[in-house]
Amino acid sequence: MTIKTESRSALRELIATLEEVDQRWAGEEWNLASPQDIVAAHRNLMHLLEGALVGHFEFDPNHPDFRRIVTPSRKFTGDNADAIYFDAAVSPECEYRVQGEMAGAVYVSVTVEVGTEDGGMGTRTAGVLNNTEFDVSADGRFELKLGGEPAPRNWLGLEDASRVTVRYYFEEEVSVAADTSRVPALHIEPVAPGAPTPAPSDASVASGIRRVAEFVRARTLGMPPMANAPDLPPFVGLTPNAFPPPVTPGDFALAAFDAAYSMAPYYLGPDQALVLTGRWPDCVFANVCLWNRFQQSYDFATRQISLNRKQTTLESDGSFRIVLAHSDPGVSNWIDTEGAPLGLVFWRFMLPEGEIETPQAEVVAFADICLNAEHASS
Repeated sequence: MTIKTESRSALRELIATLEEVDQRWAGEEWNLASPQDIVAAHRNLMHLLEGALVGHFEFDPNHPDFRRIVTPSRKFTGDNADAIYFDAAVSPECEYRVQGEMAGAVYVSVTVEVGTEDGGMGTRTAGVLNNTEFDVSADGRFELKLGGEPAPRNWLGLEDASRVTVRYYFEEEVSVAADTSRVPALHIEPVAPGAPTPAPSDASVASGIRRVAEFVRARTLGMPPMANAPDLPPFVGLTPNAFPPPVTPGDFALAAFDAAYSMAPYYLGPDQALVLTGRWPDCVFANVCLWNRFQQSYDFATRQISLNRKQTTLESDGSFRIVLAHSDPGVSNWIDTEGAPLGLVFWRFMLPEGEIETPQAEVVAFADICLNAEHASS
């Protein structure tokens, strides 16, 4: 006889969600047209499952801990090769102390999100502090308060909040996200310690499984294909190989208030390359990275799939010329597409000042890039 529990019902719901995701999201309804598209969808689904299990299955805002969101084998929802991300569950009923270090980062922010308690994407960003707005000691350490009585500095409110995300951005010659041993010291604890976490129960395990299911659903079935999305942020373009002007995202969930973004799809034939030109703006961090159609970065552990300013060789006039290509053309600033004909190009500019020049893109013959490289070296 099968023993009936709420956790078993929740598990059946998770299985049903995965089946629906496979049938709908990993298929024609989401404009997937080739076996490779399906393979990429299933790989992304596995990364989402891992992310859900690591970050959302266990949930205790009375005893939170920061968990690393992205690793080389766990990537989703717009990750970045030059960033390390952490998040933790919080409650508006509690007050927390966050202690951390800059660890060589050029930008650190603490963001409070609303609407994630069921595993969903979040409905809005409720507040953010970056390292220019809180005190950092001479040795790079900081301490913040979340919730409780407002304070003039080093404080973020938690009204309606359910999760806090900490972003570390680095501009170094080697992409930091590829190094899993690179872990900045970061700790969160309640100001008033409470009782121990209750022992797992049928209800708590069932709730955890349902958070996993909702995490997956929100990032698959809950995200319409870009071409069909009703309310795209203004920094998202749909025309291949053409970027919209970079803008700040407002309170768009999963984004930082104090950044400017620009995104568009690239589309390249097997014998083509995409040349990106422009100038890096005045900001504390800037990079461009490639994602697949599911907003999952390409392989940053063994390939150069992004460039920050330190990795970029500039032209004599201070501008950049970056080449997206399926194989190495023998020029500086090559970004590897992994051979994918279709993907997304995403620009990030943290704490920008003044006008940001919109990057320009031109499709050219790959052979012409190689020929120019030969002439330059001869």
